[in-house]
Amino acid sequence: MNHTEQTAIGQDILGVLGGKNVETAFQIFAKSREVGSVVRLPFPMENSDNQAWAVTHLDEAMKVLKDQEHFCVDPKSIDKSSNIKKSLIGKNSDSSNSSLFLSNSLNAIDEPDHRRLRTLVSKAFTPRYMESLRPRVQRLADELLDKVQEKGKMDLVKDYANPLPINVISDMIGVPKSDHLKIHEWSEGIANGLGLGTSNPETAENLKDFGNYIKELVFHKRKNPSEDLISQLILIEEEGNRLDEKELISMIQLLIFAGHETTSTLISTGTLILLDNPDQLELLKGDYSLVPSAVEELLRFNGPSTTAGPRYALKDIELGGEQIKKGDMIFPLLKSANRDEKHFTISEELDITRKIKRHLAFGQGVHMCLGAPLARVEGDIAFTTLLKRMPNLQLSIPREDVNWKFKLAAQGLTSLPISF
Repeated sequence: MNHTEQTAIGQDILGVLGGKNVETAFQIFAKSREVGSVVRLPFPMENSDNQAWAVTHLDEAMKVLKDQEHFCVDPKSIDKSSNIKKSLIGKNSDSSNSSLFLSNSLNAIDEPDHRRLRTLVSKAFTPRYMESLRPRVQRLADELLDKVQEKGKMDLVKDYANPLPINVISDMIGVPKSDHLKIHEWSEGIANGLGLGTSNPETAENLKDFGNYIKELVFHKRKNPSEDLISQLILIEEEGNRLDEKELISMIQLLIFAGHETTSTLISTGTLILLDNPDQLELLKGDYSLVPSAVEELLRFNGPSTTAGPRYALKDIELGGEQIKKGDMIFPLLKSANRDEKHFTISEELDITRKIKRHLAFGQGVHMCLGAPLARVEGDIAFTTLLKRMPNLQLSIPREDVNWKFKLAAQGLTSLPISF
C-alpha cells in the first residue's frame, strides 16, 4: 500500500474518532488491520513535531495499555509545559470546561497519583460488592419492565437501557432520586458532544452545569453525610493529604458518568445486535446460562468505546514495525483490536458461545475500567430479565430507520422502538 493510501486510511480512522464514518467504522478498522498493527494518523499535534498513531491489533494495543515504562496517559509526565491535549478538543474550545475528561479524571492521571486515587474508590467497585448489588439491580429491571409490559411496546433506550444503570450508580454514589433524570440529561449532552477535535458551546454548558451540581451535592453531603460513596470520599478528603477537593469533584463526576454510559450502551446496542442475529438470539433464549458469555461476546463485537484515551510515548520505542518517538500520541483502537483475526476466529461474526480469553472493551492495565464488574452484573440481569419477560421482542420500525448517534468517539442509539 502506497503512502497516499495509508494517509487515506489514517484520515478515515480520524473520521471515526471525530464522529464521521460511524456506520462504516468496522470496515475501516478491518482495512486498517491489513495495513499494519500501527497506523500513522495525519493529526496535527499542538506546537509539536510529534506524530499521532492508531494501534489496530490486539497484542500491540495490550502493550500500549499495560506498559507503563514506555507509555503514559498524561503528556505532562513527559513535558510539564505540554499543550498537546488542546488539540484533542478543538482550537476554539474552553479547555477548562473539558477538564472532566481531559485533565483531572482518574483516566488521565499517571502514577503515583493514579494509584492513590484509584485505591480510594476501588473498595466500592470490587467484584464481590458488585455481586451483592444483584437483588437491587434485579428489582430495578423488573420495575422498569412492569411499567411497559401491558403496553406491548417500548423504546428500549429511554425505558430500559438508560434508566437502569443511572439509577444503580446514582443510588450507590448518593444522588437523590429526584435528580436522576437531570444527571442523565447532562451525561447524554456531554457524551454526545465530546469527541476527537470536537466540542461545542452546549457541551461546555453541560460540563459546567454538571460540575456545579456536584459541588452543591458535596456541600450538602458535608452537612448531611450518609452511607453513600460521596460521603465516604468526603471523609477521606477531610482526613487530609489523600484527596483534595478538585480531585474529589472530578472523581464523583467520572464515577457518575462512566458508571452508567458504558452499561446503557451495552444494553441498547447489544439488544439491536441480537435482533440483527436471530440465530444467536434464539440460542440465547433457549439457554439463559449463556447470558454471561453473550455479554462478553457483545462487548467484544461492538463494545461501548471505540478507543481508549490516548497514550504518550515516554521514550523512543519500536511498535508494530514503526518507530515511535518520545512524545508521540497513540490511540489504542479497542473496537479494532477486539476483531483481530489473529485472536478471534471469524472475528466479524457474532458467536455467543465463543470462548474469549480476553478482550479490550474495558481497556487493560492500571487504567482498566473501574466499573467493569458492575457493567457485567447489570448486563447479565438486563438481558436475562428482558428475554425472559419479553421473549418475542422485535423491532417495531424498519431496520434502516434505526438511528445511531455519536458519543465520546463511539456509537450509541438515540432510540430503539421494540414490540413484544
